[in-house]
Amino acid sequence: MFLHSRVVLVISVVALLLLTGFTNQQRPNDRSYYESRGEVVWEVPMNEKLIALTFDDGPDPKTTPQILELLSQYDAHATFFVIGNRMAKYPDIVKQEAFEGHEVANHTYNHVYFTPRVTMATIQEEIVKSQQQIEQITNQSCHWFRPPGGYYNEKVIQAARSHGYTVVLWSWHQDTNDWRTPGVKAIADKVLRNARNGDIVLLHDHVKGSNQTVEALKLILPELKNRGYRLVTVTELMEHKRSKASKDVKE
Repeated sequence: MFLHSRVVLVISVVALLLLTGFTNQQRPNDRSYYESRGEVVWEVPMNEKLIALTFDDGPDPKTTPQILELLSQYDAHATFFVIGNRMAKYPDIVKQEAFEGHEVANHTYNHVYFTPRVTMATIQEEIVKSQQQIEQITNQSCHWFRPPGGYYNEKVIQAARSHGYTVVLWSWHQDTNDWRTPGVKAIADKVLRNARNGDIVLLHDHVKGSNQTVEALKLILPELKNRGYRLVTVTELMEHKRSKASKDVKE
């Protein structure tokens, strides 16, 4: 009887976690639902050979400048989802990102994981504080928000939308797991083996072992260029989609 009760309890807890969305990878029907409303972007399928590289958790005083140098070398642009409290420490790097034509996007102020227990007030504060930091340092605004860990739910989406943001995640086949330090070849292979038009690639410029990401880019960037891909910001990717949609309507 005791064993049966424990089994029932475990099943109930698991069911509750699934229902409340305590996961950073939502159920398949959730993706379709949010994509259809244009509230979460994972990728932008298209015929043109465009890919958006994105870098989370920076800026980093060592690896971010190295990444910027490599991007410049290959005439590539990227979107940096930055942490507010790190921007405050390294504002000159953020200014360099913006000056060189890259996109500085919102990744919260303190890298808080927005599990269902996190209040709307906390979510709002994290978004707004980071937004203010970006605007103060770059004199620019950006409409993309990436919740740490990819944790999203209706509260997160509503909070982002109320401040003019769209939630941007990444192509599921382009999560490089570079934060796990899997090795330079593993990171590069994940990107190159799965490269598709309209991909949004997840990388990090401030994690343990970020040097692997830097070294992997030395393989990724020239190879993608050789394949004819143009590396663009998320905004450029989305604008291309809107432009094509407008053209299709006219035709």
